[in-house]
Amino acid sequence: MLRSLPRAAPSSAPLRVQSHRIDTNIRHLPAAACLLESRQHQKRHAGIHAISNPTLAGIEKRWEGMPPQQQADLWMALRDRMKVNWHEMTLQEKKAAYWIAFGPHGPRSLPPPGEGKKIFWYTMLGVGVSGVIFLLIRTQSRPAPKTMTAQYQAMTNEYLKAQRTEPITGVSSEGYTGKGMIQSKPRKGPPPDEDED
Repeated sequence: MLRSLPRAAPSSAPLRVQSHRIDTNIRHLPAAACLLESRQHQKRHAGIHAISNPTLAGIEKRWEGMPPQQQADLWMALRDRMKVNWHEMTLQEKKAAYWIAFGPHGPRSLPPPGEGKKIFWYTMLGVGVSGVIFLLIRTQSRPAPKTMTAQYQAMTNEYLKAQRTEPITGVSSEGYTGKGMIQSKPRKGPPPDEDED
């Protein structure tokens, strides 16, 4: 067992040296990455300059008529300008960026004049058509069934009393004062026969 210890020691020594070399490389890597990133950042922002005022003048009126590619290019240029300190942006750039982002165009555009009246009249037309269809269906339908008359419902009350249905709180209870099964208005004419369909 003692003989195996010296053999293990030399083989572990190169590992320590290698791990030390990796550690020194890792320590220097973040500084190099930061330097590289800062150089790229400077190159990116060195090329960003203010957008000319004639390009942004009257953007509210011209935006809808601009081709989509020109809109995208202008928006990308403004987006790049917004990445710098906003105190460096011109007032015209700030206004244009706000209007493009939140202005009344595209899905946020204002409704055309007279749209409210048009919606109202189309709604009234739909209600009128549905009313006419309802009346046509009612005139062509069969009369209400015989069970929907007050006379028939009064006869149902008498039947329930004779059968002693619901003797505690229902129609056949003592001192009952409710309507029972009567829910329709009285029909003109004689009471319906039991054999009537």
